[in-house]
Amino acid sequence: MKKYIIGDPIPTEAVVADIPSEKAFPPIGTSALKENSYTLVLPLSKDAVVYGLGESPRGMNKRGWEYISYNCDDPMQTESRRGLYGSHNFLIADQEKPVGLFIDTPGKVRFDIGYTKRNELSIESPKDVAVYVIEGDSPQDIAHNFRKIIGKSYIPPKFAFGYGQSRWGYKSEEDLRNVADELERHQIPCDMIYMDIDYMQGYKDFTVNESRFPDFPAFVEEMKKRHIHLVPIIDAGVKKEEGYPVYEEGVEKGYFVKEKDQETDFVGAVWPGYALLPDFLNPEARAWFGEQYRVLTDAGIDAFWNDMNEPALFYSEKGLHELTEYLRSFIEDPDSGNVHELEMKVAGLNNSPEDFRRFYHRYNGKTYVNEDVHNLYGFNMTRGAAEAFDHLRPDLRTLIFSRSSYIGMHRYAGIWTGDNKSWFSHIKLLLSQLPGLNMAGFLYTGADLGGFTEDTTPDLLARFIQLGVFTPLMRNHSAILTRDQEPYQFENVEELAHLIQVRYRLLPYLYSEYLKAALNDEMMFRPLSFEFRDDPEAREVDDQLLLGDEVMIAPVYEQNKNHRYVYLPEEMIKVAFKPDGSIEEERLAKGHHYIEYPLDEIVFFIRKGKAIPVAAPAMNVDEVKSDDLLLIGDTGTYQLYEDDGIHQKSPVTKRILKK
Repeated sequence: MKKYIIGDPIPTEAVVADIPSEKAFPPIGTSALKENSYTLVLPLSKDAVVYGLGESPRGMNKRGWEYISYNCDDPMQTESRRGLYGSHNFLIADQEKPVGLFIDTPGKVRFDIGYTKRNELSIESPKDVAVYVIEGDSPQDIAHNFRKIIGKSYIPPKFAFGYGQSRWGYKSEEDLRNVADELERHQIPCDMIYMDIDYMQGYKDFTVNESRFPDFPAFVEEMKKRHIHLVPIIDAGVKKEEGYPVYEEGVEKGYFVKEKDQETDFVGAVWPGYALLPDFLNPEARAWFGEQYRVLTDAGIDAFWNDMNEPALFYSEKGLHELTEYLRSFIEDPDSGNVHELEMKVAGLNNSPEDFRRFYHRYNGKTYVNEDVHNLYGFNMTRGAAEAFDHLRPDLRTLIFSRSSYIGMHRYAGIWTGDNKSWFSHIKLLLSQLPGLNMAGFLYTGADLGGFTEDTTPDLLARFIQLGVFTPLMRNHSAILTRDQEPYQFENVEELAHLIQVRYRLLPYLYSEYLKAALNDEMMFRPLSFEFRDDPEAREVDDQLLLGDEVMIAPVYEQNKNHRYVYLPEEMIKVAFKPDGSIEEERLAKGHHYIEYPLDEIVFFIRKGKAIPVAAPAMNVDEVKSDDLLLIGDTGTYQLYEDDGIHQKSPVTKRILKK
């Protein structure tokens, strides 16, 4: 492993290991340094496969497209997109001599992976950058070596592996209590109910609407007695309002990002209207904001999700004024512009690149425009919270995950994959993102099951859940004004309840595999080719994943399909969890199979010579017992990792289970 320094890179704290560095170009491919950019070009063989880039669009093999690392609040997530909510600049080129590359810079990076030239990987970054070259005998070795230098992955409390129900639109105690009642009535297990922005007073962080939650601590305790953890959202923007303590203290102490003059607070706008952005890259501001979580932890909250931290900007005060002037001129003289220009100016108000050049951070004793350190914003917001929990909730694990991220944040929290759609293609997108996220250290991750925006359908929700059963973060989340998509809203509620029940039966295995991956710097989800290196068919499979050392998953992600083709690179046991509670096992030979995957079953595969533990049915994580587990699959043993699931330093025990 080598580290190469070009220019004077902005430190990111992504890497925690002490790697000797050289002030030189990497001795692979071709390097070029221009006035404002550095370019590295690496030849790709005809059959090379490129993995990585974490949360990015398109397939598991990143070849054939252009990707841009620049965290953005863009909910479309279509194939036309270049980047999404997070930036994870690590990739592996798997060819005759596989190599891993980490482009460590908080600014914008462009990855042209066969987009311009099919057999060429071209990376363009800011002129000041650190480049890590990681070698190994296989992609799995390279991923492991990279994980070792970026630090151990975050381990959440065990309840975070239960099912979570969420919707933007739950506004009161009555709403949340009704959700819990309906889930219980339909025998749908649940451990978390989420609170989106409507629980706040006027969308102000660290406030609770007192008319809707007259005794919030008592309500939190009431839900915990039902084994339900409430998970409130925290947004990055702080409402600009006199008399609001968080705003007033932040202004007084200079903790918000500034305009170029370093005197004027930059004013943007998000849910509460005009808002200021804490300067999370400033350690003092970061610690101050983290301390604000005390309002909620003192009320008994032990779980959070951080949002709008790319940062997202609906508009800025100056941007809105500029648009107003343009509109005034256009109204007075329609010939001064054209309708296309007008349309672009209005649409461009949201998350305007110009706004990210308007405000500045204090970081490492220097002043940086946001554009140059943009990808560190959400990372440091969430880091501040995690560091605060060390004294707000000492020795206790707190669930926290974020929308925006950069490599390094994986040590503090998880992520969800942002505002997806109620589209079948977004099941496949999640499947494609899982190994790339694991390579970058993000193990606690998942997508909004059913899709966040648009209207889901009973079959789409079932297909989402059939994949979500296996992801560490399992949350059904939807947007206001969309169709209600709690499982009990549909006529196939019994089928959906069964699918979620299977999650709890698989929980000992999933939690054990998570601990193994976190503690041993491994991936929980891997492409087939990581294990079956010499199998050309396995290298082309883009819609199946290995989970741990024992399981392969192959979800259905097309409408009106109840079967799919599956490639088995070796003999495996097909497992089906039936609606009546039974488990069907069938041995299948290596090769291609046309597999039935009904809407009311969980189907997956256990590898030859492997077995996995299954628990008795349970309605919450607290009820899942590991002292009487059934082993299913092939003959063999399973090494079970366990801890108490609550304390940060809980010792991990290992038990050998025999079938």
